Order: sequence, then structure tokens, then C-alpha cells
Amino acid sequence: MTTTDFDETGPIDYLVVEFPADRRPDGSALPLLRDLVEKNIIRVIDLVFVRKELDGSLVGIEIDAVGFGGEVDVTLFAEAASGLLDRTDLEQAAAVLEPGCSGAVLVYENCWAAPFASALRREGAQLVASGRIPIQGILAALDAVN
Repeated sequence: MTTTDFDETGPIDYLVVEFPADRRPDGSALPLLRDLVEKNIIRVIDLVFVRKELDGSLVGIEIDAVGFGGEVDVTLFAEAASGLLDRTDLEQAAAVLEPGCSGAVLVYENCWAAPFASALRREGAQLVASGRIPIQGILAALDAVN
């Protein structure tokens, strides 16, 4: 990707998902992720699986070694490695994982927002803050209002 390619790029976000230590991920979310890609809602830039050992050390896991059950096609995601994530990024992401748990680090472009973001950049605007409101926070706020 060149600098000019970024003129048409949507906002890029990341997620860190923790899987319970006593259960293997079953892959049921991957078809939904694939659907988002196929509908051009997002573009997966990086998808990395890791395990945080009981001693706190970090181990990378190849996607085909995660042990998804059923007929999960991991081909699309096995190729999602841009090189943006380095060991330090993975260690920071894994810092939120409980020892013994595995996790996924997903970096993705919000393709749906690319035309809007491009128009703003052409106007000289720039994103200066971003954030997420956890669903638990929304539910608590709604409970407090009712």
C-alpha cells in the first residue's frame, strides 16, 4: 500500500478478543467476519492469535493450529498479515489477557467509512479523537435513566 492509497482508506481500528482458558474457540464468529469482508464493510489487515501462558509469556498461534471445529475456512484470515503488528504490539495487546487464555488481535479498516473519511481529508480535516463506549456502559446508563 502506498501513501496515495491511504487517500481512499477508511478509519483503521483494532480489537483484542479473549477466549476462555477452559474452552477452545470454535470459529463460529469467523463466517460472520468473512461476511463483513465480502460486503466490503471492513477489510481485515491483520489477524493474529496468541496465548498468554500461566507465567505471563506470550506464544503466537498459527490460525490453522487454533483448533477451530467444524467446517471453518481460515484461508482468508491466514493471509491477513500486513506486518503492521510487531512483537511489542502483541505484548501490549496480550497484557489485557488473563494468564492461560488465548486471544485474537484484529486490525481492520472500516471500508464503509472510507468515502466520508476521504472527503474530510480533502477538506483538510483530521481525526483528533476516537473511542468506544462499552455495551456494559450503555446498559448501565439506560438502567439509570429508567
